[in-house]
Amino acid sequence: MGTLNCFGRTNVSQRKCLYTICCFLHKNAAKCNVRGLRSSVVLFQDEVSSLKIFDRKAKLMQRERAAMSADVHLYDYIKEEIGFRLADRVKDIKRTFKQAIDLGCGRGHVTKNIMPDSVKELTCAEMSPRWLEQVCYNSGMKVNKVVKDEECPDFEDNSFDLVLSNLSLHWVNDLPGTFARIRSCLVSDGVFMASVFGGETLYELRSSLQLADLERKGGVAPHISPFIDVRDLGGLLNRAGFTMLTVDTDEMEIGYPSMFELMWDLKGMGESNAALNRPLHLGRDVSLAAASIYKALYGREDGTIPATFQIFYFIGWKPDKSQPKPLQRGTGQISLKDLHRIDEIVKEKSGIPLHDDEKSK
Repeated sequence: MGTLNCFGRTNVSQRKCLYTICCFLHKNAAKCNVRGLRSSVVLFQDEVSSLKIFDRKAKLMQRERAAMSADVHLYDYIKEEIGFRLADRVKDIKRTFKQAIDLGCGRGHVTKNIMPDSVKELTCAEMSPRWLEQVCYNSGMKVNKVVKDEECPDFEDNSFDLVLSNLSLHWVNDLPGTFARIRSCLVSDGVFMASVFGGETLYELRSSLQLADLERKGGVAPHISPFIDVRDLGGLLNRAGFTMLTVDTDEMEIGYPSMFELMWDLKGMGESNAALNRPLHLGRDVSLAAASIYKALYGREDGTIPATFQIFYFIGWKPDKSQPKPLQRGTGQISLKDLHRIDEIVKEKSGIPLHDDEKSK
């Protein structure tokens, strides 16, 4: 059963356990190299769909505010890089897609890297009208722009043969339901390809803020939104009905002068915290303490601090009869214990000739 890490939804015993761990790490900060503390609770998938973790109205306001900034392009460096890598994965599929959609397209970080020889017609869907107006794309490709919340992609069934999403779905409340609706709008043998932030994203900032909260206020507040784990992502995709799943992980470590520049850039990206139980204000004493803890725990020799962004890329296909299927159990003719002599077995069973360099071995 898939699980989801939800920060801040803990019972009394879990909070006491977390408090003990944080106190220990705070007293032994110089000796500990922690990947961040995450208060988590295991939720069954049927419960996840009924929860409201994120404030979608707040997220819309954050994106609109980011779009109005005169230097908005300065904060696109992460989404630009991940969008380029995601678009590059589209080229690996030797197919020309007639109808595709970029769900939660932002400012077109994927769209601008899609070539007309890969996609004939592309629909850009984004909940922020100002971000949608700023989308750029290559000439020679028909592009439609639609104001649409990526949490509710209510498109017609079997209307797209490619669905893309770049660093947007980690803000969705009902992820299983969104995956199911995406599968419905795909044609048979259609492709769902996306990227999301993973659970280790900003672990340095998360743990620093938690330790500062404990020191200044005696408790922990959810300053960083929860992210999905890689083991849960495959389960949710499988539950939604996707086949031939591929999930791979990447990490980007970016240096900043201090914690405050990092938080300012997150605001400029439209990636500020949008959890429903988030504190509305970060006090001056907590922020200064967190900045000092951040530098003490993770600071580099050159005076900068690192911020880790974990990215999950995944591909899922809508089932179709033409797709390859696994053989039935018991049909295997070669035992795993004979893998060391696989060349001999292949030669005996199929008569496939070996190359000269293989014969000499």
